Amino acid sequence: MKHVAEGPGWRFPGPLRYAPRTMARRSPRSRRKAGSAKLPQKPRVRSAPGRSRSSAKKRGTHAKKGARGTAAVSRRTARKKPVRATRPPARRRFLAPDPVRVSAVLEQLRELYPDARCALDFRTPLQLLIATILSAQCTDERVNKVTPALFEAYPDAASFATADAAALEKAIHSTGFFRNKARAIREACADIVAKHGSQVPRTLEELTALRGVGRKTANVVLGNAYGINTGIVVDTHVTRLSNRLGLTNETDAVKIEFALMPLVPRESWTLVAHWLILHGRAVCNARKPHCGTCALAPHCPRIGVSTSA
Repeated sequence: MKHVAEGPGWRFPGPLRYAPRTMARRSPRSRRKAGSAKLPQKPRVRSAPGRSRSSAKKRGTHAKKGARGTAAVSRRTARKKPVRATRPPARRRFLAPDPVRVSAVLEQLRELYPDARCALDFRTPLQLLIATILSAQCTDERVNKVTPALFEAYPDAASFATADAAALEKAIHSTGFFRNKARAIREACADIVAKHGSQVPRTLEELTALRGVGRKTANVVLGNAYGINTGIVVDTHVTRLSNRLGLTNETDAVKIEFALMPLVPRESWTLVAHWLILHGRAVCNARKPHCGTCALAPHCPRIGVSTSA
């Protein structure tokens, strides 16, 4: 190899014959020699779950500024007392009504409404069945305005069963829910024609098997058209008055019916519904009953009544 003197202005005679070697970057932990002692470190401060250490420091610095910050931090950091589970208020035990008081109530109702009858106009059991189906979610007065023309157009069960759906819906439109009611009338009358010889059944089981006919409708038909007392009709007025009078504490219509049946003589099962309905409309209304002028006031515990006229 030829020696070249180095001096001022000297330059490397040729290009580099190798590339500069780059070292891989190593972490401080990997560069530490084996066996070297580990430097002591401060213990790591763990913050509360869901909170960062920075936010904890910020809260600490804010807490030193004034009483408001201290009070806020103390309220947040104060230990919450466990909430004790409270039991729901015990339901008041219902006491069976006094039979003497019940007899006095029934006798007074009989004197107040001696001419009590069904509010729906009808001539045949079929007409009463149709009118009762229409009275669902509708007033009796509205039904009585619709039924004369309806019964003239459809005089028997066969004519109802074969009626045009659109025409029947139009005829009963003002009673509400006209599509469901029209379908129920057509299907119920079809069963009456096919299974009962075009005659309305006389038993509770056969009536409730018809479409759109429940226990209430069956009791209305049997009690008012046939004079058969198989149960007590329970509507909104009967429900309200039977609870206010302390005859029962039930709210379900069927349970109310079975609670009233042992209290009322069987021959008065149909009439007691009319009495309670008429008294509920005239005196013991839902919002503000007229307790001051009510003839039943001496025998009424006024359960659930907060305001009265």
